[in-house]
Amino acid sequence: MAKHWADFQYEIYLGGMSGAVPRLPTDLTRLEELTEQRLGPGPVGYVAGSAGDGSTARANRAALERRRIVPRMLRDVHERDLSVEVLGRALPAPLALAPVGVLSIMHPDAESAAARAAAAQGVPYILSSASSTPMEQVAEAMGDAERWFQLYWPKDPQVALSFLNRAKAAGFTALVVTLDTPLLSWRPRDLDQAYLPFLRGVGTANYFSDPAFQAGLAKPVHEDPNAAVLHFVGMFADPGKTWPDLAFLRENWEGPIVLKGVLHPDDARLAADAGMDGVVVSNHGGRQVAGSVAAADALPRVVEAVGDRLTVLFDSGIRTGDDFKALALGARAVLLGRPYVYGLGLDGQPGVEHVIRCLLAELDLTLALCGHATPATVGPDDLLEGPA
Repeated sequence: MAKHWADFQYEIYLGGMSGAVPRLPTDLTRLEELTEQRLGPGPVGYVAGSAGDGSTARANRAALERRRIVPRMLRDVHERDLSVEVLGRALPAPLALAPVGVLSIMHPDAESAAARAAAAQGVPYILSSASSTPMEQVAEAMGDAERWFQLYWPKDPQVALSFLNRAKAAGFTALVVTLDTPLLSWRPRDLDQAYLPFLRGVGTANYFSDPAFQAGLAKPVHEDPNAAVLHFVGMFADPGKTWPDLAFLRENWEGPIVLKGVLHPDDARLAADAGMDGVVVSNHGGRQVAGSVAAADALPRVVEAVGDRLTVLFDSGIRTGDDFKALALGARAVLLGRPYVYGLGLDGQPGVEHVIRCLLAELDLTLALCGHATPATVGPDDLLEGPA
């Protein structure tokens, strides 16, 4: 029998019989404000901040909120099943934790805590290249649980190849290649604090532990950390990459490859033509291009262009269980970013698990109350688009 995620609400209510209440809010939109109150302005700004004046991050939410669900009645939703197949993997729900780097700025247990939380709930964890924890250590924390590796594609092909080989050896099954960060954008919240963790050697664990990276250094990392940071900065991203370069990844990674940051249908078609397996419709949570199209507004055109050829995933703006609207617009699954990072910052691994369980309980209930026993039956006809 499929897991009824909605049972989490009864677990909470029963806990209340003995005076226990949740340590964190069950309205996940409240987590950002709590995090702002409890953590320093540098770390909070790095996670919550966006490009420019934040217009794209606001547009992401507005595009989802503008689409309203039309519930259907008298449909049998007694037995429900949120499970889906994504990239050939059976998942218990259409959700994965998005890649977010430098998590040690939020909690000392960092990526390992988030990965353990994902593993405990059965959802995939996508590890960022820019993690505070080496990929092998995160893999060890997860056991056999589903994990994908996100690649910031470095200038040095030997480092890229080494990352791919290490990720494969550590049991990461899918490669998620972020395309929308060939340069860091103008981010006022970080600039106003002059806060960039990488310059302090935070978020560089995969690089500093990499033999191909180390081979480019005159001295070991611990003997000259500043030189290591400069070497990292010089290779972190490559604005010269073009579509033909994808052949390198396809030749050196046997599993599924998903391109993250696709917003234009023609780019989605180019991804399919290059032999990729999927795309993530994403504007990096509004962190890269101010004034960008909202991810949910870009999603239908991408699905129309390549939905029959590629797995289409969605990222940028997911906050609540009713955001299954992205599934109705054609996404196979969604990636959750900032909310789980706030949960991590506020309560470590239990905080991340709380966020996952709240989101999926609300998704389960909202789907059922709208007449759906499975995500497979939702579609564009279940939404009405209201005024902007």
